[in-house]
Amino acid sequence: MTGIIPAPTFFELHEGAAPFRLDDDSRFVVNCADAAAVAETFAGRVRAATGFELPVVEGAAGASDLRLVISDGAAGGSPEGYTLESGGDGVRIAADAAAGLFRGTQSLRQLLPPEIERADASRAPAGGWTVPAASVTDSPRFAYRGAMLDVARHFFAVEDVLDFVDRLSLLKLNALHLHLTDDQGWRIEIDSWPELTGIGASTSVGGAGGGFYTKDDYRRIVEYAAARFVTIVPELDLPGHTNAALSAYPELNCDGVAAEPYEGVEVGFSSLCASPERAEATDRFLADVTREVAELTPGPWLHLGGDESLATPHADYLDLVHRMTLAAVATGKTVIGWHELGASTELPPGTVGQYWSHVEPEADAVLFTRSFVEQGGSIILSPADVAYLDMKYPGDPEGPLGGTLGLDWAKGPTSLEEAYGWEPVGIVPGIDESDILGIEAPVWTETIATVPELEFMAFPRIAAIAEIAWSPSVAAGGSRSEADFAARLAALGMHLDELGIAYHRVDGVPWATPGDAPAPRVEEPVGLPAR
Repeated sequence: MTGIIPAPTFFELHEGAAPFRLDDDSRFVVNCADAAAVAETFAGRVRAATGFELPVVEGAAGASDLRLVISDGAAGGSPEGYTLESGGDGVRIAADAAAGLFRGTQSLRQLLPPEIERADASRAPAGGWTVPAASVTDSPRFAYRGAMLDVARHFFAVEDVLDFVDRLSLLKLNALHLHLTDDQGWRIEIDSWPELTGIGASTSVGGAGGGFYTKDDYRRIVEYAAARFVTIVPELDLPGHTNAALSAYPELNCDGVAAEPYEGVEVGFSSLCASPERAEATDRFLADVTREVAELTPGPWLHLGGDESLATPHADYLDLVHRMTLAAVATGKTVIGWHELGASTELPPGTVGQYWSHVEPEADAVLFTRSFVEQGGSIILSPADVAYLDMKYPGDPEGPLGGTLGLDWAKGPTSLEEAYGWEPVGIVPGIDESDILGIEAPVWTETIATVPELEFMAFPRIAAIAEIAWSPSVAAGGSRSEADFAARLAALGMHLDELGIAYHRVDGVPWATPGDAPAPRVEEPVGLPAR
């Protein structure tokens, strides 16, 4: 089985032509330092799987070499576009920029035998390390293509986040939105407010224990992601979803009494205080936390949440939104907020709204989302009933550790077909393609506490979201075929098998038999209540 997810703009297999053969004489031949950096990142994986030396060199390329070229105009000016040619005379990937060159290597990764995902060279594929003769021309539909990982309800260790970044990069996603704070835990170190990761990080849903990222941990995640051209988007959820902060610092509460730590799953009960008596503490808190997180984050965005502030009076909500967005833009970042933030008519220029209502939206969600565009901003679409990866699967299958996972509040379970079958333009009336910055697939973790559970809920539906975000729309000449997608997904599944990913083998996909691929990780959670 051969195919690429997300579907390229143009893909042609040259039937009958000689394939490219990777062997111990192969080299990565590059034309500049940026191309060499991309080659080294990709070569690390290929060396581990093949045992070949695969040096990165400059100069002329031979038939056993992989040529990686950055050149103006090589991919039509798209910073993430690329071309790929493979055959008996070698592999050549060309791009206008390093990001596009990296995207090309991820297509090559999918064209190589699935064993390329192995971390050791103990077994080569039966036919050798070959790439079919093919031509690819490709560039993305949307500039922002992301996933969100909620590490506040349940904490995920640094290594787990790095693995998730690698999974995203395989699918050409370029943003990881980390939901770092919520009622159940504050997960990012703040020097000026140390109890945020003392008391505030001590809890999780269901008494699972706490955890947080030190600044060095966070820098490591950012650096690893940047090498794979994934931008980290940190979220500090404000002014609601703040019980962890309120439990750490009494002065953030209107009555001056610290809130009790929270380990449940309800929403909408917490809020920062807007009263004049608490203004100094609140504004200092907003300035400090946005500044320290922004200093750690080279990417352009800072997500401020803004959703489900049900305990915040409307006037106070608007006041706090004004104050927290001013604090954020003072750091030089562009603000992102959930669509409720659009209730404010005083948003900073360029503020991005993240729509999380349904494919058939509620009236308030439409008004709030349009507000961002009317104020000069743009939109990220995450319609919950098709893009939320924590929604149950149809049939409520047993998870990899037993029991069932996920929620169903977004109009019931979400099938792979539903995740693949929606069109971004038209979800929100009055929002055109030019208003859409991109697409994001969130994973909320009220019921998800381990990596196998995360993988089971995310895969394969995240592949459908990645294709919607990258591949051409039908209106632009693209095609959307469930049968073709299912065939390519089966090919991707062989790579997921080799990676040991505990994905859900949904019906309707001709999954291959894993054979002797490594079994998915099924480590037991520590200290979790029975579901």
